[in-house]
Amino acid sequence: METKIKRKGFQFRFSPNGEQQRQFARIAGACRFVYNKALAERIRVYKEEEKSTSFFTTSYWLTEWKKEISWLVGYPRPVIAESLRDLDKAYKNFFKLKRGFPKFKKKSNTFQIRFPLSCHFKIEQGNKRIKLPLWSGLRCASKNKQSGWMRYRKSQEIIGKAKNITVIKKSKHWYISVQTEIEYTPPESLPSQVGIDRGISRFATLSNGEFYKPLNSFRVKQKEMAKLQRAMSRKKKFSSNWKKAKAKITSLHESIANHRKDFNHKISTDITTKYGLVAMEDLKVVNMSASAKGTVEKPGRNVKAKSGLNKAILDQGWGEFKRQLEYKTEWNGGIFMTVPPQYTSQTCPSCNHVSKDNRKTQSNFTCVECDYKENADVVGAINILRLAVSGEKSPDKGLGKPG
Repeated sequence: METKIKRKGFQFRFSPNGEQQRQFARIAGACRFVYNKALAERIRVYKEEEKSTSFFTTSYWLTEWKKEISWLVGYPRPVIAESLRDLDKAYKNFFKLKRGFPKFKKKSNTFQIRFPLSCHFKIEQGNKRIKLPLWSGLRCASKNKQSGWMRYRKSQEIIGKAKNITVIKKSKHWYISVQTEIEYTPPESLPSQVGIDRGISRFATLSNGEFYKPLNSFRVKQKEMAKLQRAMSRKKKFSSNWKKAKAKITSLHESIANHRKDFNHKISTDITTKYGLVAMEDLKVVNMSASAKGTVEKPGRNVKAKSGLNKAILDQGWGEFKRQLEYKTEWNGGIFMTVPPQYTSQTCPSCNHVSKDNRKTQSNFTCVECDYKENADVVGAINILRLAVSGEKSPDKGLGKPG
């Protein structure tokens, strides 16, 4: 079996002291300044000269800026340059993947700083500590000042060669994310196959009839969130009490996101260790969760109901679930496939008859031709798997004769 290389991330909580926290905040501010300055310059160059700009051009700009802006000299260039890489990636995502145009960054209590391999960071797993290079402005411009060893909560062993370390600040918590490269040999793919239908009442329904109940992490905390938001609305904006109330809301959002991510990881790991072929609908979650409000001239219909549906869809974390299934299936030597979602829940798996009358309710499927009965989500999962195996590209033309 051919040996492959994969990148894997290991994230831990860690506890920098007060001075180290201030140094991280200063570096984050320098990264934000360079990112915004480079974005403004790229926009100007395109408008005035009609030229596109590459990462290498912005890297040259950084060299010139450090000659003009004295305080930039005292900060680690490799880390600052990573913000330029992020900007370049945002531009590529805008043009190739049709994502939003890069936005200027504002000062926030939440930030990320990436230290590449060239920063010569150090990790001692036995002592559960890490050391990063920190510059604190002009006073440290003449030498590479180390941050001092920082303890982290070691929940697992870091495997592979560390390529970069990202310091993440979320509300009141600090995290380090270590990305490594690992050489591995994919195991023999499991012979079993499964189709997955995603939903609201059932998070994921498998073609064999099994299903996973949704976590609904946001819905569980919704009342608590509303209470905190009302409390913040009664305080003077940007006052000390307003900032404290905002910090509580940010912390609750972080908790909701962590619960959702953990839930998705557990289910995706369970599925990818059991099945060699995993098939799923190619749903456009962004389009499905778009607002139905419309415009003043053309107002939307059923706006409140659509808003509730959008909230429920986003609460499931469908996009993250798909991403995890995709890379975990590859790691386990399996195959991940997506199929067109059209008519998968309206096609009878028994007689192949396609009709919207087959699914008169959200959960029940009854074929009007052969009287085949099953849960609608199970029917969708069965048809998804059949499409993946048969290679059909046009579900509306029928899924082929059942075997």
